[in-house]
Amino acid sequence: MELIATNKAGTVTGYDDHAFEELFKAHFKALHSYASVMLYQDSHAEEIVQSMFVRLWEKRALLDVQISIKAYLYKCVHNDCLNYLKHHKIKTKYQDHAALTMNDQIENTSDKLVLGELQDRLQAALNELPEQCRTIFQMSRFEELKYREIAEALGISIKTVENQMGKALRILRVKLVDFLPIILLFMHYKDL
Repeated sequence: MELIATNKAGTVTGYDDHAFEELFKAHFKALHSYASVMLYQDSHAEEIVQSMFVRLWEKRALLDVQISIKAYLYKCVHNDCLNYLKHHKIKTKYQDHAALTMNDQIENTSDKLVLGELQDRLQAALNELPEQCRTIFQMSRFEELKYREIAEALGISIKTVENQMGKALRILRVKLVDFLPIILLFMHYKDL
């Protein structure tokens, strides 16, 4: 089916609108069905076939179809569907990555806020401990000294260190009860 009218010398003299319309009517439904099968979506299939016909019309002067027009149309729709699927896959991966990154940032920000508040509350609770109790707790938990090492450093018995640690833990447990699940979670990950 000729879309281009030429004279005997091969010069383009015009375009056959009626032939293009007939071509569209003859092949649109079948091409739409073909695209629907490839894409699993009817709405995108219609858009692809319509876009292909628009490009065909816009580039009609440059067309040099060496195969049957039907085969050419199917090949165009096939390639457009593959390009759409490839683009959709890339777009989906990007959206998933962006959503994951955003969730990580939100979680990190939330974690930092909670951790900051926990540190403030811990420092306030530590400041309320009696001096010897606070010193023993800090040596045990922050400097990671054993009870024996603390007892030797402070010149007290191991039993006194144990009693003071028990007292510190009881007071801190009451002061930090709201943060207990977070503390336990943090201690769990620290041990991994």
